[in-house]
Amino acid sequence: MSFSLGHSRLEALLESAQLLHSSLNLQDLLSHLLRSVMGRLLVTKAFIAVSEDGHMRLAQVRGLPKLKIGDAYHESEVRENGIRIILPVGDENSPVGFLGISQPIQKDADSDELEFLRALLGLAAGGIENAKAHSKANKLNEELDQKIQELKTLLDLVRGLTSSLEPDEVAQLLMLTLSGRWMVRKYALIAWKSGHPPVLRFKGMNPDLLAEFSSYKNTIEDLPDSMKVTDLPESSLKNLLMEESAEVLFPIKAGDRTTGGIVAIGGRPGNLSYSESDLDFGTGLVAQAAVAFENAWHVREAIERKKVEQELALAATIQENLFPSSLPKLPNYEFSARNRPARQCGGDYYDILPVGGVGSEGTFLVCVADVSGKGLPASL
Repeated sequence: MSFSLGHSRLEALLESAQLLHSSLNLQDLLSHLLRSVMGRLLVTKAFIAVSEDGHMRLAQVRGLPKLKIGDAYHESEVRENGIRIILPVGDENSPVGFLGISQPIQKDADSDELEFLRALLGLAAGGIENAKAHSKANKLNEELDQKIQELKTLLDLVRGLTSSLEPDEVAQLLMLTLSGRWMVRKYALIAWKSGHPPVLRFKGMNPDLLAEFSSYKNTIEDLPDSMKVTDLPESSLKNLLMEESAEVLFPIKAGDRTTGGIVAIGGRPGNLSYSESDLDFGTGLVAQAAVAFENAWHVREAIERKKVEQELALAATIQENLFPSSLPKLPNYEFSARNRPARQCGGDYYDILPVGGVGSEGTFLVCVADVSGKGLPASL
């Protein structure tokens, strides 16, 4: 910094430096810097471009209606729009940005003013770097907080799913979690397993369109774990989802093609898009729900088997009581019998029945019968 700046310029420089380094908000810092320069030199057009992820982009724009904040910085373009002086912010070989101004209204910028600007921009470079680092740290903290919240949501869902023994309860819990997370008003869930009625959960979508899943159920296993509907290959499923304004799709996958399903989610409020992080989060929830669906269906099958076993046991008891508790003792004959069905019930029967006479001297009918077949049908 040269002392040729003069006492008044040094005071202004120190005052600006204090203000620039007192803020960690990048936009506030850049806005103050631009106002200071424009007010001092009385210019009507100015911009500041800042390096962002290796690309120089416009961060502040004044009096340049054709240029927008966020646009890529091109020197030729800003000069075409009336910018006459462009100075680097920081080191000339690796600047953190550029400041550009139009021709001053009253007079040309002399060497002293340009020296003042260079000194000011040199001081501002450190403040900009600090603000960018602070902004990056805040962004990382926000992402970390979001991941922590997603993990808590996942854990809460897992706790709920482990206590849900009905497929409908699993579907309700999953869709409440997803719709609450993204504040969506349209969604659909269809889950199926061979031998079970399909599980359907809808809001804002026509259930009749997606409930006929036979046309697309065989394609679910070939899809990735999550994807945007617009990226789906041309198919009947894509046409149905597009018709219902669905934006993202999460297939419900199991170990074989007898079990599967889909979760379709509509748009978010404010036209917010779904990020890769959102898709990863949804994939994790749907994967947990897929396991819960399988468990619920297995529990239902176990309950059904238990009911059948109880009914068979009752039928076996009834059939056992139909057999004679003892066989009559007849002269010149010795009878012994036992029924042991291949299954709990069978189609075999035996009995010795008196048909005439009195006592052991009477006439008896020996009955041995076998119905074709096995199990409960034969016993009936």
